Amino acid sequence: MAEKKKTKQEQTDKYDASKIRVLKGLEAVRKRPAMYIGSTDEKGLHHIVYEAVDNSIDEAMAGFCDRIDIAIHKDGSISIEDNGRGIPVDKHPDTGKSALETAMTNLHAGGKFEKGAYKVSGGLHGVGVKCTNALSEWMETEVFKDGKIYFQKYKKGKAVSEVKVKGKTDKEHGTRHTFFPDPEIFEVTDFNFNIIVKRSRQQAYLTAGVRFHLVDERGDKPKVHNLYFEGGIKSYVRALDLDKKAISSVFYVNNTMDDVLVEVALQYTDSIKSSMLAFTNNIENTEGGTHEVGFKMALTKAFNTYLSKLDNGNSKKNGKKDKMPSLSGDDVREGLTAVISVKVPDPQFEGQTKMKLNNPEVKGIVAKVVKEGLDLFLAENPDDANKVMEKAILAFRARAAAKAAREAVIRKGALDGAALPGTLADCSSKDPAESELYIVEGESAGGSAKQGRDRTTQAVLPLRGKPINSEKYRIDRVLKNDRFTEMVTALGCGIGESLDLSKLRYHKVILMNDADVDGAHITTLVLTFLYRHMPELIEEGYVYVAQSPLYRAVIGKNKYYLIDEDAKEEFVKDIIKKGKSEPKVSRFKGLGEMNPTELWETTMDPETRVLKLITIEDAEDADRTFEMLMGTEVPPRRRFIQSHAKSANLDI
Repeated sequence: MAEKKKTKQEQTDKYDASKIRVLKGLEAVRKRPAMYIGSTDEKGLHHIVYEAVDNSIDEAMAGFCDRIDIAIHKDGSISIEDNGRGIPVDKHPDTGKSALETAMTNLHAGGKFEKGAYKVSGGLHGVGVKCTNALSEWMETEVFKDGKIYFQKYKKGKAVSEVKVKGKTDKEHGTRHTFFPDPEIFEVTDFNFNIIVKRSRQQAYLTAGVRFHLVDERGDKPKVHNLYFEGGIKSYVRALDLDKKAISSVFYVNNTMDDVLVEVALQYTDSIKSSMLAFTNNIENTEGGTHEVGFKMALTKAFNTYLSKLDNGNSKKNGKKDKMPSLSGDDVREGLTAVISVKVPDPQFEGQTKMKLNNPEVKGIVAKVVKEGLDLFLAENPDDANKVMEKAILAFRARAAAKAAREAVIRKGALDGAALPGTLADCSSKDPAESELYIVEGESAGGSAKQGRDRTTQAVLPLRGKPINSEKYRIDRVLKNDRFTEMVTALGCGIGESLDLSKLRYHKVILMNDADVDGAHITTLVLTFLYRHMPELIEEGYVYVAQSPLYRAVIGKNKYYLIDEDAKEEFVKDIIKKGKSEPKVSRFKGLGEMNPTELWETTMDPETRVLKLITIEDAEDADRTFEMLMGTEVPPRRRFIQSHAKSANLDI
């Protein structure tokens, strides 16, 4: 029987070897850039800079480099240069091409694969600077060796010239990469100098003795930063605690076990929060990993071991007495600032962006090194040990009080809506996805908001008076403040350790306060509370600040609402320029001055309102800012005010 002829559709649907596409060179990186650098926004743009810089840092960690230069040029390109060994330029035995071209254009080729080349490195897959090359519109690499400059140019990851000698040089050795990011790949191609300086400062702390020289040539006057920290991560910890009051000296340990180098520095402050930064081969692991787990284990065990010895000693000396408490990890980490840095020969991470270290053997190594170091430190520094132990025991007692306070609030919680605060005007919808909670300053504004709102989806909770500054107090004290207990009860999702976002009653939590200094202060106090005790609300994108207008302009029967002074000036100029009558402009003294209709039109109507989403772009910066502006230490706040006094807009 004759074989039935296949239809065109059947031929098209056929899945065979012809359907398998082989990506050559660096095509895979260009095809799926986010797989290699996380994203193609500003964060991804700077990631390709880090990939190039990390190559230089690998040279520094190997002991061959002590200077790294980074320059943003006037044309928007950027160059990274080091005085390391220089990428090899001789012919590669397998490819028959220069080792430089092979390393720059072959996805899985590089010194990171050869164990003898680097004992440790930040690179995992040998991609590194090849990602930078693949995602650049053009790139030029210069290698300094034997008194010569070897040069090769690339476009979109492909070599457009042979490796050639460009000229002579006085430099003994090194490498310079210059590139311009590809606008076809990235949403933005304008480098942020401050971001690069911040990351370089971190690397300078982590690589003691290496000098970073950074220049931004754009603008009328070049910006220059020189970074060098002989103290390494000890200096890093001191810098992180600059705006806090230290209660101990800096503990530091540096030891190697089974080819894993463990370096840890920590210090205690009078803060009620902790800050831990974890790194593997100088790459920050924002989600921690096995090194952080090992560190936490060692810290808790060392503290409880020390307390046990104190307890036994006191019992022998004074007879029977109350036993010392068994401290938890939260107790021993209160007020802690720590930097954990490990150097691992073969690091295993979750994902190409290396957020979390997975090597199981590292946990035990870090735990042993840190425990032994802490045992010795506590024994040799009794004053430090006593202050830190007193703080940990206080945290233990406060934790019990905080648990009771949280449970008291939750007991009053709104499981069925029956126990909601009396001041809350709730919405009729029970769907959190469409429900909004406006947290409003004062009864007057609250009254207008309650009348002007959409009662189906918008709830209003007025705040009576200023909330407590939660930066200065533990949660048990904070929850004695009616403003915050009413807020927690209305939200319905608990707080702190008991927070459960699945029970959140509103997926938009909108802070609506006057557009003046007092309003800004109340907004800051509420944001401080949310950041410290309910950060998941901010992290998941549920928190907004309403942008209420500061001015109202009237021309005839028409009203115009203007967000700030600049908008008012621009509006008036535009009206006069068009030859119309000069508008009558009045300033709102507060939200309560608006009638319900005005408040709806300007600040609550989803069609016309302006909401600012609150995000935590950088947890470390956010933590430091809240500590400086709202914490107990006055000098850092004074320094900030003195530095920014001239740029302040005073509401007088």
